[in-house]
Amino acid sequence: MVDVAIAQYAPGLDKQSNLEQLTKLASEAAESGARIVVAPEYAMFTAPSMDSRFVLTAESLDGEFASALADLATTLGIHIVAGINEAVTGSDKISNTLVALAPKLGVVAIYRKLHLYDAFGYKESDVVRAGEIHDPETFVVEDVRFGLQTCYDLRFPETTRRIVDAGADVLLLPAEWVPGPLKEDHWTTLVRARAIENTIYVAAADQCAPAGSGASMIVDPMGVIVASLGERVGMATATVSLERIAEVRMKNPALELRRFGVTAR
Repeated sequence: MVDVAIAQYAPGLDKQSNLEQLTKLASEAAESGARIVVAPEYAMFTAPSMDSRFVLTAESLDGEFASALADLATTLGIHIVAGINEAVTGSDKISNTLVALAPKLGVVAIYRKLHLYDAFGYKESDVVRAGEIHDPETFVVEDVRFGLQTCYDLRFPETTRRIVDAGADVLLLPAEWVPGPLKEDHWTTLVRARAIENTIYVAAADQCAPAGSGASMIVDPMGVIVASLGERVGMATATVSLERIAEVRMKNPALELRRFGVTAR
């Protein structure tokens, strides 16, 4: 069993302020006994629109922001997962990247968003290049295996299934789920669906207003919301359990019964 925390806040244009906010929430999570804290997509920097500011403020994975989070992970003795706008050498675009940082080890897993948010009036691909398809990276804490996925990828169920096929027991899902008509309903429905159909836990950390819809949550393998945050800034924790996963898979052996795999397009 492992306690996981979701951290919900509203990252803005000031990277230092964003770091301070995340530091506060991660410290609270560690004090509560959490071994992992998940922050939102674009936790390092968020502008009101997808434009060149994301490129101008981008950093490498050994840049100041990620390095500060690595130090924080070591200080607090927890794993930290957060989204950054990652600089791409020789390109006028960035990668929308999740980085998982472990105490004393630094980066233990990376995920670059596969499906860009060119929908609902947005055009993320104007400044972001899609991640390359490769074997999902995972990491283990107390025998529980964790996988990574970002925001709009949630609308593509095969993305999650590949991560589960790589052995993940828990999906960590940072997001900036843009508000709009029925969007929060889509968010809640899809997070629960990915948990139910894959019989896994999903820990979904969204930005809150103005850029995100909030409603960060942790969902168990039966689709039960075991922790949630509504619209507020804050953090919430839940215990993820391999025993619970095994219990659910005895009742619903969907992964064993399926007749189709996932291949790249």
